[in-house]
Amino acid sequence: MTKFTFNMPDIGEGIAEAEIVAWHVKIGDKVEEDQEIVDMMTDKATVPMESPVTGKVLEVAGEEGDMVSIGSMLVVIEVEGEVPDEVLEENEAVADHAPGSGAGTAPAPTSAPTPSQSPEPAPAPAPSPKDSTVEERIGVENPDPSDANDAIARGQDTSKPTDTAASSSTSDRKVLASPAVRKRAKDLGIDLAEVKPAEGGRLRHGDLDQFLSYNSGFTGAAQTRSDEERKVIGMRRRIAENMAASKRNIPHFSYVEEVDVTALEAMRSELNANRGEKPKLTILPLLITAICKTLPDYPMINARYDDEAGIVTRHGAVHLGMATQTDAGLMVPVIRDAQAKNPWQLAREILRLADAAREGTAKSEEMQGGTLTVTSLGPLGGVATTPVINRPEVAIIGPNRIIERPMFVPDGMGGERIEKRKLMNISISCDHRVVDGYDAASFVQALKKLIETPVLLLSQP
Repeated sequence: MTKFTFNMPDIGEGIAEAEIVAWHVKIGDKVEEDQEIVDMMTDKATVPMESPVTGKVLEVAGEEGDMVSIGSMLVVIEVEGEVPDEVLEENEAVADHAPGSGAGTAPAPTSAPTPSQSPEPAPAPAPSPKDSTVEERIGVENPDPSDANDAIARGQDTSKPTDTAASSSTSDRKVLASPAVRKRAKDLGIDLAEVKPAEGGRLRHGDLDQFLSYNSGFTGAAQTRSDEERKVIGMRRRIAENMAASKRNIPHFSYVEEVDVTALEAMRSELNANRGEKPKLTILPLLITAICKTLPDYPMINARYDDEAGIVTRHGAVHLGMATQTDAGLMVPVIRDAQAKNPWQLAREILRLADAAREGTAKSEEMQGGTLTVTSLGPLGGVATTPVINRPEVAIIGPNRIIERPMFVPDGMGGERIEKRKLMNISISCDHRVVDGYDAASFVQALKKLIETPVLLLSQP
């Protein structure tokens, strides 16, 4: 038997460490060569790590949420026989990156342990119910409540013994009621001390009925739930860090304008009715088309700010970030050269990138390099939003929910008439270090004009 220490591989792009987001094995498990053992997250993407050998897991680097440096021990595996030389060479080469280490860890036979070897690790403790994986969302349903929580929900005092003789409170024993009334009250979760008898000081079924009738709108409105702690790891931690850095470093301001999308929606319906094999258009690719046609006159919007170097880069191409909700959290895949794509090409790319982000198959280059971001909650968009900028970009645009309202419109004869129109608010948040309020307002007004005259979207610049 040989103990093989598998070191954290160098996954490139200057990455110095990665975060453990999900273990697929535990101590004592047998693993096969090329079997996925753990998912590691870098600033760029989540990368699955595969075992280079077949054997038994003896030790793991840490828990979900812990950071592991490149070249540090990731997992120790007990191997039957010798480890292939090519595996040893590759593993020892990467160990040079480990903090305080100058060479890789050589395999050592278990039959003759030396003082430098680590003792057999103790079995890992069973995972705590409060632990979460990267696939879990903050706020998912709790497990079934315990008996104690059920008792709390029924209004019982869980600090007292639960045996039959002591289950009734002192106040219950002072109340005059028949066994049948007491049993019914207990089944209903009613404290008899809170029920006022109608006559004679003895509680009857009619008193319970009256109590229920009076309190029906107030009792049992929601089940008591226990507190729950969840470790913030993986994508959720990345989001927390990025949002905190954005709000801490960027002086945000937001501007909201109402846009009439009646004509745009009518044109979209006609295009979809005659699309043939083309993908179905939502309003998003049409909005992106309008943004790309408006940006050349407002280059300060399509920019990135390196605040450490003090340099603002105004980009000619539009690499549009598309905020996408996934089970792991909010991700922002990037539509490269959005200005060069027509609405149908944009619709196809939106579907492809959204699916890749949700399935975890998006490539590293598809998750970085954005110059401007669009974020939309679709039907949940609300009246207005104040989105947070995706640093180091300097602006983010948020279309909101489309609603129908009566509006005064020209009647063609010099007067006005009331007509049902489709309206949508467009929000934009900007970095006030780079974008002035006048620039943001002018950009949105130009965007509004283009959206409300949608035939211009399909014309050449």
